[in-house]
Amino acid sequence: MSYYIGADLGTSSLKLILCSAKGETVKSVTRDYPVSYPKNGWSEQAPEDWWSAFCDGVRELAEGTEDVRGISVAGQMHGLVILDKNGDVIRPAILWNDGRTFRETEYLNVEIGKQKLSSYTANVAFAGFTAPKILWVKDNEPENFARIEKIMLPKDYINYRLTGVHATDFSDAAGTLLLDVKNKCWSKEMLEVCGVTEAQMPKLFESYERIGTVQPDIAKELGLAENVHVIAGAADNAAAAIGTGTVGEGKCNISLGTSGTVVISSDKFGVDDNNSLHAFCHADGGYYLMACMLSAASCNKWFCEQILNTEDFAAEQADISHDMLGNNGVYFLPYLMGERCPVNDTNASGVFIGLRPDSTRADMLQAVLEGVAFAIRDNVEIAKSLGISIKSSTVCGGGARSALWLKIISSVLNIELRVPVAEEGPALGAARLAMTGCGEYARVGECATAEIKTIVKPDKMLAERYEKKYKKFKEIYPNTKELFKRMMEDDDD
Repeated sequence: MSYYIGADLGTSSLKLILCSAKGETVKSVTRDYPVSYPKNGWSEQAPEDWWSAFCDGVRELAEGTEDVRGISVAGQMHGLVILDKNGDVIRPAILWNDGRTFRETEYLNVEIGKQKLSSYTANVAFAGFTAPKILWVKDNEPENFARIEKIMLPKDYINYRLTGVHATDFSDAAGTLLLDVKNKCWSKEMLEVCGVTEAQMPKLFESYERIGTVQPDIAKELGLAENVHVIAGAADNAAAAIGTGTVGEGKCNISLGTSGTVVISSDKFGVDDNNSLHAFCHADGGYYLMACMLSAASCNKWFCEQILNTEDFAAEQADISHDMLGNNGVYFLPYLMGERCPVNDTNASGVFIGLRPDSTRADMLQAVLEGVAFAIRDNVEIAKSLGISIKSSTVCGGGARSALWLKIISSVLNIELRVPVAEEGPALGAARLAMTGCGEYARVGECATAEIKTIVKPDKMLAERYEKKYKKFKEIYPNTKELFKRMMEDDDD
């Protein structure tokens, strides 16, 4: 039997799965690696750490398995990886949640102009995107900028080490602000704005296309045959959508990982008039609208581990009773790393409001869970304004393991949530892309299905309570926006 490896290159860890040709997950492994925060708002990683984790994980997966036919990697989006003429990494990768590029982002949106950016790429500038990072290196590290031979995204570094091919896929390239999303080619205008050439950019592929085979010396090191195909792979959110069956017209998936995302798939290209949502290429060859919140499950992790000093998340949530839901006087704005969708504000930060002498740790934790749910709704409301009807959604990511959180989100959105049996998310989507690229399926849609283990329906009474609370939540950011800006200016002095 043939086997396929799918990998999810996440922010804090790499997950790899081994799948049979029938789509069954045979084995999975996880490898952690560190994130560096050299300055306030900065977020970096060493690409070599990704490669070491990948090699170690593949060796474990491949042990005792002779017929691995294909490998595909899904990866964290937007990160900037730059190599010199020798193929060596020039500086640590600047990650998707790095906020240093607020000046470059403002330059792109104001000086170049949002209207031009949207016409070039179907998107406007967000601090997390790759183009502002390139401009930051150009402005702040000119000696490193001058050495750039190859520009790539995090997962593409793994593929480059495997094959020697400088490549990316359309779904990941769409998040760079350098791709003409509608026409699926690099935007000559944006390359010129950033001062780079098309020769420095990777060759473009559909997510399910083969880019090459594993190099013989690497194959030997990993315990693989020399004819293992490497498939282009996808952005993590696009791959997660494949893993949850979010393909075709009008399907929705919510991811509760470190970041939070809402992905709405479409067969046709479309763009939000205000560019509040991202318009990206999908891994199935189509398109999707995506909202990205920089902090989702990470808000829960932060509050429990850093503030409450506990890793027992379930025990903390056990103190939140059903009658407390929708009746909490404490609110939380979940902008710990600034925010992308829909506010696009690197100055924003987390806020608790409504604290009283009788406020408890349970009240505050509940506010954190509800705050993330309200932030998700902010973006769903924009999709609704475009005429998109969302009656249900799949949910994946670590946060989806919390029955309480799912109950809250379902009632805040007033839609049915469906939790797939498989928890692999992007890794499973990547494995399915590998299967398609190696001919097990004629098209991605044939294997992009999801067996559902749990269905959570909205509670009518809770939905009514949360409708009132959401209206109050919506007032928090507009009333703190200018304060965030002044606070950031004070920090720069």
